[in-house]
Amino acid sequence: MRHYNGVMMRITLRLPDDVHDQVAARAQTERRSLNSQIVHLLETALATDEAHDESP
Repeated sequence: MRHYNGVMMRITLRLPDDVHDQVAARAQTERRSLNSQIVHLLETALATDEAHDESP
């Protein structure tokens, strides 16, 4: 689990119902809160993007 040093930002996020349902189901399966699941998915996507940016 990642620990944050610093300020956490609060945002309002609008999701289509089907996306919300998918994320909520995965959060339940992975025993995370909805917020933690969204953060995890974003961090994973950003790490993947950074890895692709560094490749030749």
